[in-house]
Amino acid sequence: MDLHLTAAQPTAEERAAVDAELGPPESGWDGGARQIATDGRAAFGGHESRSRRHLLLPVLHAIQERIGWISPGALNYASLRLDVAPAETHGVASFYAMFSLSPRPPVVAHVCDDIVCMARGAASMCSELERNLGPTGKPCADGRAVWLRSPCLGLCERAPAALITAAGENPRERVLAPAAAGAIEALVDDAVAGRLPAEIDVLSTERSLPQAGQPQLHLLHRIGDVDATSLEEYQLTGGYQALRRAFDLGPEGVIREVIESRLLGRGGAAFPTGKKWEALLLNKRPPHYVICNADESEPGTFKDRVVMEGDPFALLEGMTIAGLATGAEQGYIYIRGEYPFATERLRHAIRAARAGGFLGRDVLARGFDFDIELRRGAGAYICGEETALFNSIEGYRGEPRNKPPFPTQAGLFRQPTVVNNVETLVNIPEIILRGGAAYASIGTERSAGYRLFCLCGHVARPGVYEVPFGPTLRQMIDLAGGVAGNGRLQAILLGGAAGAFVAPKELDTPLTFEGTRAIGATLGSGVIMPLDDSVDLKPILLRIVAFFRDESCGQCVPCRIGAVRQEEALHRLIAGRPLGSIEKEIGALREMGQAMRDASICGLGQTASSALESALNRWSLFS
Repeated sequence: MDLHLTAAQPTAEERAAVDAELGPPESGWDGGARQIATDGRAAFGGHESRSRRHLLLPVLHAIQERIGWISPGALNYASLRLDVAPAETHGVASFYAMFSLSPRPPVVAHVCDDIVCMARGAASMCSELERNLGPTGKPCADGRAVWLRSPCLGLCERAPAALITAAGENPRERVLAPAAAGAIEALVDDAVAGRLPAEIDVLSTERSLPQAGQPQLHLLHRIGDVDATSLEEYQLTGGYQALRRAFDLGPEGVIREVIESRLLGRGGAAFPTGKKWEALLLNKRPPHYVICNADESEPGTFKDRVVMEGDPFALLEGMTIAGLATGAEQGYIYIRGEYPFATERLRHAIRAARAGGFLGRDVLARGFDFDIELRRGAGAYICGEETALFNSIEGYRGEPRNKPPFPTQAGLFRQPTVVNNVETLVNIPEIILRGGAAYASIGTERSAGYRLFCLCGHVARPGVYEVPFGPTLRQMIDLAGGVAGNGRLQAILLGGAAGAFVAPKELDTPLTFEGTRAIGATLGSGVIMPLDDSVDLKPILLRIVAFFRDESCGQCVPCRIGAVRQEEALHRLIAGRPLGSIEKEIGALREMGQAMRDASICGLGQTASSALESALNRWSLFS
């Protein structure tokens, strides 16, 4: 490709960051030293060079982590190395919230002000940071650090939360939860002085998993009791026995067990997992891919993070069984960029599994090749949608694709692909060892197996809880110690920001797929967020609609325009200045919500009004 670059040049550090990811350039055509004797007489680039476009996201991460922002010169160099048009490179870099295309200090404090943190004092914490560090988005007085308001960081069981990043030759990241303004300022000072620790001791089992060590656990039984970094301890506690049994069963046998288990996807869509795998196996067009969707960005959700931090080998084993069952030789874990500790745990686990013969060529000497690559997102909620995730891995903007074709027909790199989330995959070893029929007997007739719930907000013991399907909402809140705050329950957000608010009179609703549908709600990502009556629901609703306005990829008109108009209407209602009457304004809101549900390309637009409309249906907030 004849690239038309701007005059901006990369610095030596920016070149080093890109070259560390891609290796040294081979010729003057891809950014190396000009060699007249060969460069003018030999062809470089072409299809081979463009086939590396999928490395664009890792390259942008490398620049951001080394410099703290991505300059025009760095974008030029990335374009040259990957043979991607500069306009497209810029379009990808500008898509993600974690990347900055304007100069900013190397130290950044990302401070969550999303719904759980709002209910846990984030507003006063941010006010104190404004007094001490200056306005959000503006460098501090010495220019060496900046703090930013952030959407949910996935640390909701220990809200409020913050993430401090320090760019440089040895970049550092550290989460802080629960956070306070003084503690954030101290960590920022440490980062500026080069003292931000590399070690990230974030997994507090007591806070993240209140059930740790209890005998009834199946999916979470290792967390807190077994060294998550030790492949040996994983095997001593039953690890990789399911993979060995899966080899004996063969692909058809594994899929038969998963179908018999009646396992439905735990990412929110609740599609039968076994049927999805079967469709991929029956597609004889190679290669096949298995993807773990670990881009857990739904506000209020953190269960997948706890699993990845506390039992990473279980996820790898589930993915490897999926690869065996579907005829795939390559897997990808797409993990959200705000999970540094989970990322490091998975990187270590992948290296250990390869060294132990559980990944790579000839897995367990059974003639099966399967490997896993970790890809890190960069702050885009929409990339949790499976086709947007494909585009992100491939080096494009994370915009959803039209379906059909469905992923099992044309997914990653337009090849047959199966996508499951973390919770779905960690159920697989349990199913293979227990047997599909036995697993199906757990829970209820239409909601089989175990489910992980994220209890956060005003509960006494927030954290991840594992139960068989079927307990009521009341029982789950009691399991978490009851309502905290002032103890007077006002509302429960069920399923996350894309879910629905339910009222205290609905506490006896069974937490099953069919039970929640009966009251017009959804299990979604497993969020249960009680709020006491000290919380003003109006700012909570405003934060939710602002989240969807900000996270819309902008590709389709109903979502791009509807999310903005929805937020504007809610602002008017809260200010007491509706267009016409309150009834007409609320009626227009409902019409916009219906238009988004009917015509948006993906689930983001289709659910962007769900929480707001559920609150309007259950409470008279503006009368």
